[in-house]
Amino acid sequence: MTADNEKPLFESYMTELVFTINEINIAIKNLKNWMKPSKIGTSIFVFPSRSYIVKEPYGVALIMGSWNFPFLLVFSPLVGAIAAGNCCIVQTSGNSLAAGVIEKMIAAAFAADHVAMVDPELETSQRLVEQRFDKIFFTGGAEVGKIIMAKAARNLTPVTLELGGKSPCIVDKNIDVDVTTRRILHGKLLNAGQACIAPDYLLVHREIKDTLYRSLSKWLQVFYPERSDQYQDMATIINGKHYTRVKDYLQQGKIVIGGRFDDERLMIEPTVMEITDLDLPVMQEEIYGPVLPVIEYASLGQAADIIARNPNPLGLYVFSKDKQVVRWVIKNIPFGGGCVNDTEYHFAHFGLPFGGRGNSGMGNYHGRFGFDAFSHQKAVLYKGFAFDLPIYPPYKDKHKYWKMLMR
Repeated sequence: MTADNEKPLFESYMTELVFTINEINIAIKNLKNWMKPSKIGTSIFVFPSRSYIVKEPYGVALIMGSWNFPFLLVFSPLVGAIAAGNCCIVQTSGNSLAAGVIEKMIAAAFAADHVAMVDPELETSQRLVEQRFDKIFFTGGAEVGKIIMAKAARNLTPVTLELGGKSPCIVDKNIDVDVTTRRILHGKLLNAGQACIAPDYLLVHREIKDTLYRSLSKWLQVFYPERSDQYQDMATIINGKHYTRVKDYLQQGKIVIGGRFDDERLMIEPTVMEITDLDLPVMQEEIYGPVLPVIEYASLGQAADIIARNPNPLGLYVFSKDKQVVRWVIKNIPFGGGCVNDTEYHFAHFGLPFGGRGNSGMGNYHGRFGFDAFSHQKAVLYKGFAFDLPIYPPYKDKHKYWKMLMR
């Protein structure tokens, strides 16, 4: 991961290894209970009987990971898939050098007919999605997700799509400014912003905007005291193509903080920029870099209208001490998942389902939800022979007795 994009050791350890080990430990601890048939109460229409749900594996699952967290985004869904009893074919992204290490680990841990890994080439991806799988789990962009879903539809294969989008961060006027700033910057600059749930842009109440700018500048100097061309505790951009795309965003707004870059290292300085034109590419595309647009708002309705231009974000974050503001945002704005007074950490809670809706994906996983994502819920109703309801022809006036029974 260091070779990929100079990802700091601490970030790699915490976001890739710790999360994966936690996922494994939760599955080991709880799998026996997850696998048990779930007993369901009996309805009068099927009395006497007993009912339950049996979890069974789909069969052969295809798991397609992503380059930004190459280890986590392969092994986290893989834990759910093998816990549920599936065989798996795994493909990582060709943009990451981690593929070779992951292949060695999978070959050492699993029989080839249980979990196998294929090369990360685009041609292989195209051939894979033409095959008949029992389940497909894809992490990546929305456009590729549409292609995966269209291919899966030919075989009526169920899919889980973990996509992305423009995850907004609403900053109310009633906040603890320093704590808010630290948490926003931490979420935005983790892996240099190359995370599907990174705060993509800030919606800042106009009464707090200038104060927030001062705080952002102060805490950036605390986080990165070295010269701007170093930033040893922040990752670089993954490759030249993505670097050029993110660098172009620097021309699309008024730069308030930062704005420098290093073409040789593919390093872009953490940059805060004020946006007034919502039709610019920087406000239409997922940024995936350390560039943070700021948009001023006066009312929550105005903020919601701005978010609705890129609907159903994967993540949403709101900072406020006002419980009415928080309740309004959660009730009125659709999003995949999110945090109140923090960013991204809903992903780290394996008791919560992680997933999107609409353009940000479908289905969810983590912990029990990962097991369920790779399991078919088989309904079973069991009857004995001792009692038989009089429901057979000739019917005559039997409906009258059922009417009385329903009353």
